[in-house]
Amino acid sequence: MLTATQKIHYFRLRWAAFSLVALAYILSFFHRFAPAAISADLQQTFQASGAELGALAATYFYVYAVMQIPTGVLVDTLGPRRILAIGGVVAGAGSLLFGLADSLAVASVGRLLVGLGVSVTFISLLKLNAAWFHDRHFASLTGLSILLGNIGALLAASPLAWALGFVSWRTVFVAVGGLSLGVAVLGWMMVRDHPGKAGLPSMRELDGKTAHPPRDGHWYDGLVEVVKNRATWPGFWVNLGMSGTFFAFGGLWAVPFLKDVYGMERSAATAHTSMLLAGFALGAFFIGTLSDRIGRRKPVMVSAALVYCLSWVPLVLGWPLTPLPGYSLFLLMGLGASGFTLSWACAKEVNKHALSGMATSVVNTGAFLGTGVMQPLAGWMIDRSAGTHPATTAHTLADYQAGMGMMLGVALMGLVATLFIQETHCRYVNSD
Repeated sequence: MLTATQKIHYFRLRWAAFSLVALAYILSFFHRFAPAAISADLQQTFQASGAELGALAATYFYVYAVMQIPTGVLVDTLGPRRILAIGGVVAGAGSLLFGLADSLAVASVGRLLVGLGVSVTFISLLKLNAAWFHDRHFASLTGLSILLGNIGALLAASPLAWALGFVSWRTVFVAVGGLSLGVAVLGWMMVRDHPGKAGLPSMRELDGKTAHPPRDGHWYDGLVEVVKNRATWPGFWVNLGMSGTFFAFGGLWAVPFLKDVYGMERSAATAHTSMLLAGFALGAFFIGTLSDRIGRRKPVMVSAALVYCLSWVPLVLGWPLTPLPGYSLFLLMGLGASGFTLSWACAKEVNKHALSGMATSVVNTGAFLGTGVMQPLAGWMIDRSAGTHPATTAHTLADYQAGMGMMLGVALMGLVATLFIQETHCRYVNSD
């Protein structure tokens, strides 16, 4: 049992860690989706084609994908506190460089640094959640984390479009860079890797159970163990198919698509993406809570993936989008997309607790690899179909259908992958 002083200390450290890392995660979501709202500004500033714009936006995702497995190794070996502080500094510097860039090349370097810096945030957040909260609440805490993270995504939609009426996009990214640096400093001061670092017992010990054994052996052996585990990989493909298409569409192509095909103003288009992101945020929270409550992962994921894929059909076919059906469709798409968030819990639960960082990082790589490929690929397919420069000629539905159809196909692949997820019943199936 904890003393009264220990309980207060436990409470403060737990929620200080969660709050600061959640704030860093909010900033990472802002960077992820901001290019959609400023796509026209970026094209005008740097005279970029659709493929070039896609490549600029995807730079974030390239480095994010590459860094997922190294991040898992780092948080399992060095601990999330150090990694988060370093990442915050790098992301802050990248945002400043992006905001001050005088060429497309410099802007790409800035966005690469942003991607490098924020790439460590989510895996560190999952590691801290696993250390500071009960195992049975992991999916619910992950859902809450996604809900909070999507505040950044929502800020990158309608609020950002509104702010651009008063300040330039450059000013916004310089300010966000300064905020990232501040979060890095506070994280170093206040976050602890796990309760033991503060002289406190683990959550399992408080429940009268034996603590999870610490990681032993070389980190490479642990990574090989995770990679060789066949139950790890379905979650990778779920992320690539569902998360990859969701981020590619919501993070870049949704706003241009709605403006060109449906003639919407930027404010109306970003309002639709706000609804998309709100659906995703709420869905992630309630799906995680639902899964924890019923003690099942797989049926929830399969159902959500089916809803997500069906919501693509009206967009690919160009069905009319009057306000109410349009907002409802984007809300439904976001709700369905949130199903992939359970893949992180599944990856953790089919591997050893000490390897949770590596397990979730392997799965999470699929999301950003998929986005990094699909954002520029969709731009290339749209440009190729149009045969004209997008800066001077608006695209038609026929131009977009190639890119949108490609993303629907990849989303269907993610649906198929959910059928191969191992049901864990919300507990570790690999005894350690």
